[in-house]
Amino acid sequence: MENLITALFSTDFVFSILRLSTPIILAGLAALITDRAGVMNIGLEGIMLCAALMGVIGSAFTQSAFLGFLCAVGTGVILGLGMAYFALKLKADIILTGIALNVLASGGTVFLLYSVAKDKGMSTSLASLTIPTLRIPIIHNIPILGGVLSGHNLLTYIAFVSVAVIWALLYKTPLGLKIRVVGENEHAAESVGINVKKVQCSALVISGVLAAMGGAYMSMGYMDKFARDMTAGRGFIALAAEALGRGTPMGTLIAALVFGTADALGSNLQVLDIPVQFIQTMPYLFTIIGLVLYSIMKEKQINKTNTKGNELKSNEKNLHTKQGEL
Repeated sequence: MENLITALFSTDFVFSILRLSTPIILAGLAALITDRAGVMNIGLEGIMLCAALMGVIGSAFTQSAFLGFLCAVGTGVILGLGMAYFALKLKADIILTGIALNVLASGGTVFLLYSVAKDKGMSTSLASLTIPTLRIPIIHNIPILGGVLSGHNLLTYIAFVSVAVIWALLYKTPLGLKIRVVGENEHAAESVGINVKKVQCSALVISGVLAAMGGAYMSMGYMDKFARDMTAGRGFIALAAEALGRGTPMGTLIAALVFGTADALGSNLQVLDIPVQFIQTMPYLFTIIGLVLYSIMKEKQINKTNTKGNELKSNEKNLHTKQGEL
């Protein structure tokens, strides 16, 4: 027990939180951008999984981590465009389209891996490369702070920078304004000349890129190979993080860090005599608890708004009554 307490208050524990939160942050931002555009991307899990495989295959055949990463991102763009085509052009249900993508990715990645490398479930025969880690000058030599912030995979830093980039995109650019307007009211957006389908297609492509970066991190940063269903539900956890973050980049980041903490805590609990199955459920248990708390808070907010509305109507009614008496 003492070893566990020591581990939880160590720099390594905080380091692992940032490391484990990285794919959730990227996928959470991917969910955010489509949600604000009025098209929920349920297919994040599938995009991450496909990108993770293509990153490994691309880096193995080109012997370049950068080109492998571009293969992963390109996969995200293609799948984002594919979802846009089916959902916006062919009028397929966006939720069912995302579910179909997730199911297809789960089996399709295994089939493609076997077709390319004759590996079943894990890319052991592919000499894939990983995205390098980065030591931050000066900060690396600072006690505690250096142990927490320096030495992460490059995509971890990109994930945190992406939070600021998405915030700037949504609130400081014409495209971001269009995305928010379309998400609030499509008909109002159309009435002022905004091409709703074009904006939603752009949001799905951006979402695909972010999710693909999260998938690339899984196979080229967190691990050095592809494994079957290696995303392990992180795409769905990211959807929960975006919901808990109330549709804001900073809120999504904080929620993703909470889920990353749950994952890191589960890894450290392995030192105790606790069943592995229970430890593996901790991130998903936190997800359920978080969604329940979010629903309770949202219901209270709605009730509070309704109460204020009723009070306002009552005051207006009393005012009209007094005016009539006068």
